[in-house]
Amino acid sequence: MKKIAGEFKEFIMRGNVMDMAVGVIIGGAFQAIVNALINDLLMPLIGLITGGINFTELFIILKCPEGVDPATVTYGNAAELGASIWGYGAFITAVINFLVMAIIVFLLVKGINKLSKLGKKPEEEKEEEPTTKTCPHCFEEVNIKATKCPHCTGDIPEE
Repeated sequence: MKKIAGEFKEFIMRGNVMDMAVGVIIGGAFQAIVNALINDLLMPLIGLITGGINFTELFIILKCPEGVDPATVTYGNAAELGASIWGYGAFITAVINFLVMAIIVFLLVKGINKLSKLGKKPEEEKEEEPTTKTCPHCFEEVNIKATKCPHCTGDIPEE
């Protein structure tokens, strides 16, 4: 049992596991911020532009039980009333959430990459020295140090 506990402790204390745990926690907090941005700022503006439509509440009644007036069915009480609905508005909201989250993460990563390059001096581009040359007889590539071509056995003059 002590061996398993020691292995578990070693596994948990690895850097990548701890980094992943921190990433998941920060990701959860970041998702709450993005959800607030979307639900409290973006969706009301979209609703204002579209004439007060709340996308989350958009649905189509697929099946309404007998004795239930379809006019009384809402997105919130459909399950209580036993009505089957197709909540396409919630899907639209989820797609908007995903797109906004993807844009924000893209901009965040782009900004972090830019910041990480700020303090660094651009490295001079070095031209790599060639490792091969072309045989003047058969035009095959050969090692730069070769004096005879392995393909045609012709002599290769030194450059």
